[in-house]
Amino acid sequence: MLFAAPLLPGRLVRRYKRFLADVVLDDGTETTAQITTAHVANSGAMLGLDAPGSRVLLSRSLNPARKLALSWELVEADFGAGPEWVGVNTMHPNLLVAEAIAAGQVPPLSGYARMRREVKYGKASRVDIKLEDDSRPDCFVEVKNVHLMRAPGKAEFPDCVTARGAKHLEELAGEVAAGRRAVMVYISQIGSADSIALARDLDPGYGRAFDRARAAGVEAIGLACRITPEGIWVIRTVPMLG
Repeated sequence: MLFAAPLLPGRLVRRYKRFLADVVLDDGTETTAQITTAHVANSGAMLGLDAPGSRVLLSRSLNPARKLALSWELVEADFGAGPEWVGVNTMHPNLLVAEAIAAGQVPPLSGYARMRREVKYGKASRVDIKLEDDSRPDCFVEVKNVHLMRAPGKAEFPDCVTARGAKHLEELAGEVAAGRRAVMVYISQIGSADSIALARDLDPGYGRAFDRARAAGVEAIGLACRITPEGIWVIRTVPMLG
């Protein structure tokens, strides 16, 4: 996934109300008049990623109807192996996974004839990706963005309590019970991740829902990305530690 235009560099002043961030762009100084507000497409806690003064990169929307023209895309963080860019925009993972599946980069999900996105299923839910083939059962794929790292190399999900995430696990288990295939894909927007684990201390309920879903036959796949100011790409699968 390439960004549509060069990203704008700046420094984070603060993130607040979950979906807003004040940023000083590199062409300005930190005065009230020169602080710009960007949209944050991330409802998580963003632990370790929202420190004031962090280097950030923003995209600019071409939609004149948008209230906030800028969106926070990347932040620079150091998890012990040196500074790296981390993707914080949770609107991208579905596209990234779809691109990777189409390119054959996710072997467990290869070989399906058709792919559809945002398909209704379960109890008033939508699955991120549905894979279809006349020769085998449909495959329901739910994608989760991973951007927490508390130990070098080990990315973790979730970074806060997610009742919605637990609900998705339960509904995927229902698809398996009905004879279909269901897969959770955890995609790390931290390039240095070499494994993905559950942050059970941050959301014990999600951990229990994950265990029930796995016991019911729901699969789990971990992916890691390469992140640069020019774009984001899935580059490898990584172990899911559970």
